[in-house]
Amino acid sequence: MNHPLPADLTLVIPCYNEAANVEPLINGVKHALEGMRWEIVFVDDDSPDGTSRAVERAARRDPRIRLIRRVGRRGLSSAVIEGALSSTATVIAVMDGDLQHDEGILRDLVTPLLDDHADIAVASRHVAGGDSSGLASRWRHMLSRSGIRLAQSILPMTLSDPMSGFFAVRRAMFTQAVPRLTGTGFKIMLELVLSVPRTARLVEVPFVFRPRIAGESKLSPLVMVQFLGMLIERACGGWLPTRFIIFAAVGLVGVA
Repeated sequence: MNHPLPADLTLVIPCYNEAANVEPLINGVKHALEGMRWEIVFVDDDSPDGTSRAVERAARRDPRIRLIRRVGRRGLSSAVIEGALSSTATVIAVMDGDLQHDEGILRDLVTPLLDDHADIAVASRHVAGGDSSGLASRWRHMLSRSGIRLAQSILPMTLSDPMSGFFAVRRAMFTQAVPRLTGTGFKIMLELVLSVPRTARLVEVPFVFRPRIAGESKLSPLVMVQFLGMLIERACGGWLPTRFIIFAAVGLVGVA
């Protein structure tokens, strides 16, 4: 009996209420990665819109599609960690399920890692050829710029777009870093970069951030507090836990 060769790439897609995006995203990935050995792992936080059912229908037609349905827990970073830990591929890539990330650059993103020329590849809106015009409003643009400046102030390496959620990492590097990941918030790539050795080889690939077509934004006040908490914890060398910072911030808001 002939067994299929294992995937070289696992694409992890954390999602919530993305049912309408499942088929277009899969079709885009198939076109972008034609000729490569890949799989997609959708990690769905029990979406009420039927996202899991849409993924199940696709998986019945194509065994390269997998589903992790999480009940009773939620969060983008923890979803990415869970999906990545289910992989045995050489490279793990992560992108959103809302079609704002251009799957057409996936080959350019993962090839340096598959060729062992880099350990982490980041899709950047802020290098030549990149663009962030798909952000929904001036408020989102301001939040993005502010977050980038804050993140860059504590990064041990140069990175133009530390707020990017579109990236790839060699699985060996991810496995090395995962014990230091908190799994809170939604900027898992930033936390990953802060958890790998300073000698990690990093490349940036330009991409155009597209306008949202369907689904809903994951940004919320809690997400922003989690992001600030993670930055404070890292700036303090890890001795002040993110959960304590969030608890204290919520308490201060209540007192105010």
